[in-house]
Amino acid sequence: MLIPHLHFNGNCKEAISLYEKAFNTKADSIIQNSDYAPEEYKNDNRIAHAVMPIHGQKVFFNDRFGKKDTSTDIAVHLIVMFKSEADLLSCYDIMKEGSTTIDPLETLPYSPLAVQFIDKFGVQWGFMVDPSGEG
Repeated sequence: MLIPHLHFNGNCKEAISLYEKAFNTKADSIIQNSDYAPEEYKNDNRIAHAVMPIHGQKVFFNDRFGKKDTSTDIAVHLIVMFKSEADLLSCYDIMKEGSTTIDPLETLPYSPLAVQFIDKFGVQWGFMVDPSGEG
């Protein structure tokens, strides 16, 4: 099983809230740092670990911990296949605020509607309509 894991910089709760609304889902579990290690992280409500199903795929979330200077230049691009243009537009309408468009809404040879953008949390998304309607 391959599970995408998204790391945020102190705004994981806000991202979870937006994604729950956009993808009409709920996080299965949310563990705050203070829940995980109460003595060490008293009053620290950053997210230590959360799990949310998005379009049938389990996705992990957290606020970045550990070495702050650790980074990577490898880009991760999450693709979501929708059953219909209406489903894509409904989700995109919620997530586009504060985002940066890479490729605008357009018809592609392999999808009736697609858009690529980086959301306000820095996560790169590609939304596409599955031409078979299976999404």
